[in-house]
Amino acid sequence: MNHSVDDSALPSSGLALAPGEGLRRNRLLGALHDEELDALLPLLESVPLVDGMPIYEPNEPITYVYFPISGIVSLVSEMREGTVEVGTVGREGMTGLPLVLRATTMPSRAFVQVPGHAYRMSGEDLSTMMRQSPRIERLVYRYVLALFDQAAQHAACNRLHALEERCARWLLMTHDRVDGDVLPLKQQFLAEMLGVHRPAVTIAAGALQKAGVIRYTRGKVTVLDREALEGAACECYGIIARRADELMDVAD
Repeated sequence: MNHSVDDSALPSSGLALAPGEGLRRNRLLGALHDEELDALLPLLESVPLVDGMPIYEPNEPITYVYFPISGIVSLVSEMREGTVEVGTVGREGMTGLPLVLRATTMPSRAFVQVPGHAYRMSGEDLSTMMRQSPRIERLVYRYVLALFDQAAQHAACNRLHALEERCARWLLMTHDRVDGDVLPLKQQFLAEMLGVHRPAVTIAAGALQKAGVIRYTRGKVTVLDREALEGAACECYGIIARRADELMDVAD
């Protein structure tokens, strides 16, 4: 395995990144001091995030943690009745949290929802770095709590809020994690992420499009009015975003 970090390996969006800049596009890695990031460099491997690529499967051993610098990973729960998204990870965080908590498996599944690029490292190497650096340990544990809070808010949102509000919230969270206003997205996929049937999503997305908030074409959603999209979303988007900012603001 090649553990060298190659910042010339570009994400699928074609963004040109200066050497070292790519790493700091990830919020967790970007919060590290230079010496902490230097210590991680030999342990990180640059990898593409290919559309649909599995990150881990239910109840199967997890080996790596991934730090996306572009693209999105969905965490989903799959049951007989269907599939529901329980969390998303983009350039603000990392995957593989069971390894942080001294476990090796998880009943949910993680896969690439939007293609991009990431840096990955073994769970063993991450555990070693956390033992050696209290600041890295604190950052990672606070991100674990941020993702837990996100999942808890998603559960409440799916139970209490109207589908159009939930759809707007999901689009906002996706918009935050991509470059530009175009989101590669099929209605069937959005329906699965929200835990509803496709016709219901067609109605909800249609209402947002009619209001001039988004434009939907086959396999693609374009955000036309970010402010209006925020106004159409339920309170959950703001709660999740504020909580993440609070937790990830780690003082020296």
